[in-house]
Amino acid sequence: MRVSTSLRLGAALAMAGLMASPAFAESIKEKTDKAKADIPTCTHKIGSVAIYEPENKWWVDLGLESPEALIKVFVMRSGCFTLVDRGKGFSVAQRERELASGGDLRQGSNIGKGQVKAADYVIVPDIVSKNSNAGGTNIGGILGGFIGGGAGALISGISISSSTADVVLTVTDVRSSEQVAMEEGHGSKNDIGFGVGGGGFWGGGYGGMGVSNYQNTKIGQVVTLAYIDAYTKLVTDLHGAPDSASAANEVQAVTMAKAGNMYKSSNGKGLVRKLDAGMMLYPTGAKDGVMWEVKDELGNQGWVSSLAFGLSK
Repeated sequence: MRVSTSLRLGAALAMAGLMASPAFAESIKEKTDKAKADIPTCTHKIGSVAIYEPENKWWVDLGLESPEALIKVFVMRSGCFTLVDRGKGFSVAQRERELASGGDLRQGSNIGKGQVKAADYVIVPDIVSKNSNAGGTNIGGILGGFIGGGAGALISGISISSSTADVVLTVTDVRSSEQVAMEEGHGSKNDIGFGVGGGGFWGGGYGGMGVSNYQNTKIGQVVTLAYIDAYTKLVTDLHGAPDSASAANEVQAVTMAKAGNMYKSSNGKGLVRKLDAGMMLYPTGAKDGVMWEVKDELGNQGWVSSLAFGLSK
């Protein structure tokens, strides 16, 4: 018995529908819009952070800009960190400081030593794997071959495209060099439709920050999804971090500027040992006036006058 064109069209569309589960049929724009709304926000800052590129410039092969700018957008939108610039903006700031140190800036410019905010953490965005197959499989073309005619031409417009990316965000404590977090993120695009495009993730608002290719390309949008996934996990992981990364770390080492003595008590009684100029000591954090409790590299512990040493650089 001959099957009508309408029945064949219905069967083909039903086959396509079976392949398009709710998650599969969801467009990349819908995914990115949801992810954008889900970027975590914080009521207080976890700490200050600098973003650095990984050594392997993986984004070049994908035709993308550096992910450094993308992560900066997340940081600013979330309010979870104070962002310190160590990129182009910092280079320009350094030139301004050079002008100040050379006496070329106006009096009262208030630019000098001891003003640059330290980064508590460094975030490095990397990628583990990617599949930039944005073309995908033309399922419609296969179905259209069975149907033929005008209905076949309509069905052949249906295509499935898929891209995936697995990324990682690594967080390092600047003071201790301890790797305090490493979070992986996954992004994927499984979209079925009649020439459905990607759509814009940021609505054009951040194109000037060097993230336009993450907005306008399919693989860029997928990588964005993956980094949102990783960043969300990262913020959750770091919510248990101390309120002050500086106070929570070991006190900065000190170096004897001149010869001195280490005493058993803060009142200067009971000699532990003599100290030579240039010797490095490690404060325990205990203080009594100008006297600091310190340890030396041999494990000796005692009190030394802070007038005899300076912070090690």
